[in-house]
Amino acid sequence: MSDSSAGAAGDVVAAAATTAAGWRRAGVAGAAIGVLAAGAAAGVAVERLTVGRGMRKKARLALDATGPYGSLRGTPGRAVADDGTELYYEVDEVEPPRATGGNGSPGGASGLAGRTTASDVGRTTATDSGRTTATADRTSASDRPTASGSRRRRLFGRKAPAPVTVVFSHGYCLGQDSWHFQRAALRGLVRAVYWDQRSHGRSERGRAQADGVALGIDQLGRDLKAVIDAAAPEGPIVLVGHSMGGMTMMALADQYPALIRDRVAAVAFVGTSSGRLGEVNFGLPVAGVRAVRRVLPGVLRALGTQAELVEKGRRATADLFAGLIKRYSFSSRDVDPAVARFAERLIESTPIDVVAEFYPAFTEHDKSGALPVFRDLPVLILAGEKDLVTPSSHSEAIADVLPEAELILVPDAGHLVMLEHPETVTDRLADLLVRGGAVAAANVGEHGNTAQQPGRR
Repeated sequence: MSDSSAGAAGDVVAAAATTAAGWRRAGVAGAAIGVLAAGAAAGVAVERLTVGRGMRKKARLALDATGPYGSLRGTPGRAVADDGTELYYEVDEVEPPRATGGNGSPGGASGLAGRTTASDVGRTTATDSGRTTATADRTSASDRPTASGSRRRRLFGRKAPAPVTVVFSHGYCLGQDSWHFQRAALRGLVRAVYWDQRSHGRSERGRAQADGVALGIDQLGRDLKAVIDAAAPEGPIVLVGHSMGGMTMMALADQYPALIRDRVAAVAFVGTSSGRLGEVNFGLPVAGVRAVRRVLPGVLRALGTQAELVEKGRRATADLFAGLIKRYSFSSRDVDPAVARFAERLIESTPIDVVAEFYPAFTEHDKSGALPVFRDLPVLILAGEKDLVTPSSHSEAIADVLPEAELILVPDAGHLVMLEHPETVTDRLADLLVRGGAVAAANVGEHGNTAQQPGRR
């Protein structure tokens, strides 16, 4: 082994020792979290033996500079939650009609198919369409539920109706930019609202939490109501939520069932859960899971009080945390490095005290009783088969309560399925928007009804 390789290996050992020592001071959680760190550190060690620290830094800077991910912006707005917290959102409006092109579509584009371009979406891989398949589509396109005649008259009455608004809610430690690929595909075709949950992205830190009030999923449901009131006060809406965002939608339904009945045209749950998250093992051995469950809330609270010190530690061990993020975000081996780096930036931008603040809410989350409120709607339930954070079995549990829903389990996909396999998620959302009356079938191009496309199994 060369001197430089030996030095690189020594760096890994030193970093791992520092991290392990810190977790040992936190108690028995060190053993459990060490299992996670060991796997990530092994991959980091191999990389460090062949790639110098300076080169890795340059690669990150290059990816950050050239990757278009998270660059899409809309008309900004702010909603005010019931505790005074300002919630940031952006609206993408429907483009006005343009001259008909040669193919009969506005401006010559073929709806979503014409808009999902490399310049808009970034590095959507060609292999995505060949590999992602629906393993549990419970109903055919012709049998999927649509709004009843009376419901359509109520939502889309004789007078010129307000446009359908699609409201996207993101997950834990993410932000509205996590919907980058779907936003690129839908831009101009449907009115869409993307918002940052409290203490995430550009939204204000939760004021109630700053005053010591524990955060609950019900609060997030009320936040979503405030965003809807501000950004889509009238007209039908479609709700789309990933992970914590899906839980937020369930909390909305639990507290405002009349809103769901009167205004919601369709719903999409992506990689989410209706409860029992305390039983998730995160791919850990049984002993490790028990240790984490017992002490992690206290460890996070303690770390949250030392936020500045912890953030310095995160920066010092960036490679190690990058390995952990990739393991728990993706399943595919060939994820675009720029997409993986984008996910890192999203997650690392969440302060440790916010991470600590939100975590207890998930173990207490149970909204299975609210799911029947969605029963008469077109519903899409989609998850990665290899999701370690909200396992696909949780999506199947939601489908058991909503048997008429379309259930899609995406092979070789992890928790951030909308970034890992964007075409599959966009296709299914496009199909849902057609069924919910948000867009015309003629405008979705190759998106929608993907199970019938050549090359799909």
